[in-house]
Amino acid sequence: MNDINHNHLIVKPGSKILLTDYDSKYTGNFQSKVDAQGKLEAGVQQLRKYQDVLYAQNTYALLIIFQAMDAAGKDSTIKHVMSGVNPQGCQVFSFKAPSAEELDHDYLWRSAKSLPERGRIGIFNRSYYEEVLVVRVHPELLQKQQLPDSLKGNDIWKQRFEEINNFEKYLVNNGIVILKFFLNVSKTEQKKRFLDRIELPEKNWKFSINDVQERAHWDDYMSVYEDVFNHTSTAWAPWYIIPADRKWFMRLAVSEIICSKLKELNLKYPTVSEEHKQQLLQAKAILERED
Repeated sequence: MNDINHNHLIVKPGSKILLTDYDSKYTGNFQSKVDAQGKLEAGVQQLRKYQDVLYAQNTYALLIIFQAMDAAGKDSTIKHVMSGVNPQGCQVFSFKAPSAEELDHDYLWRSAKSLPERGRIGIFNRSYYEEVLVVRVHPELLQKQQLPDSLKGNDIWKQRFEEINNFEKYLVNNGIVILKFFLNVSKTEQKKRFLDRIELPEKNWKFSINDVQERAHWDDYMSVYEDVFNHTSTAWAPWYIIPADRKWFMRLAVSEIICSKLKELNLKYPTVSEEHKQQLLQAKAILERED
């Protein structure tokens, strides 16, 4: 695979980026959905094979984080890219507004208890990054987190960036590989998708008035997203900014990056011991003697 320049999409650790420098309509060398369809199908099949070995080896886990503005395509990307994966080896968690129980714990608690086991792929549809995104845009939410007043100062965001970086470094050091994707949809494209959800009866269920209310904070969200990327794109867990105005390219790019990362792990099926091989021969002999 690797028909897409991943370096064009990655936020290099230590760099300072602006989202306006990233073209949400970018499609690389591909001109159309038809042009990319074969590559995506091949990527889905390749991912299925990697996931099978990942599960059998039972050493690494893969955590995939999706962050995006509403209607960027998180759900459809998960659906299409992971369509060939064995459900036993994959788990998806969608993080909504925290419950009363979750607010009684630290902000990383609900994510920590949802991490994938070794051998599995875990997907976070939104994540602990909401705590430095939506909570920052809506500071009144911070008051509900029952923190001591002394911890609610202006330094809290810098502190949380550091905590998240340390948390992710801890995970990587323990065999949990992290891929972080921001699906970069334009404000114009988001409006079009919102109107589709309103006008098409079969899509009405996807729309909430809260979506439009959050859209009013678009510039604030772009600013806090940039701050997140500039502070939490690390050597061990970099961010990828995926163009999302063309869903077919977005899915292809995500698929290629996941497969590339799994290939780097040099996964192998477990080696069978001599004792196990003898047991296999014994079992084969027993089965062949059956009538």
